[in-house]
Amino acid sequence: MTTRFTGWHMATILVAFFGVVIAVNLIMARYASSTFGGIVVENSYVASQEFNGWLDAAKDQEKLGWDAVTAWRPDGRLAVRVRGPGEGAKLSGVARHPLGRLPDIRLEFARNGSGRFLSKQTVPDGRWTLRLELVDGGRTWRREEMLQ
Repeated sequence: MTTRFTGWHMATILVAFFGVVIAVNLIMARYASSTFGGIVVENSYVASQEFNGWLDAAKDQEKLGWDAVTAWRPDGRLAVRVRGPGEGAKLSGVARHPLGRLPDIRLEFARNGSGRFLSKQTVPDGRWTLRLELVDGGRTWRREEMLQ
């Protein structure tokens, strides 16, 4: 006995096929929107025009040999240990929420020993993009990193 292929069979195949396609699209859209870290650049054309300048600045900054290690304290403040600049160095920063859901937090740091700084402001738990700027005399060092 052979079963005939009818319109119901074709309808079932089409519904199943498009059901799988829609389910995969919804899952991928959810992952894309929940893991997106924010805008990389505001205007890609302007960024492309400034790219070589950014490379030159990065090379100059690398020649300084400065480095920083950040640690999030349980009280919500940020501890930073820097290597390289002199005792007169000033550290500042901005904590930005990657999706812009929370306002930016300007960070001021107080010196906490030789090469150690502690933020005066607290940063709430969550994902943040931290932009640090260290100035010593006429030399400037910048860094951006993700905090979690």
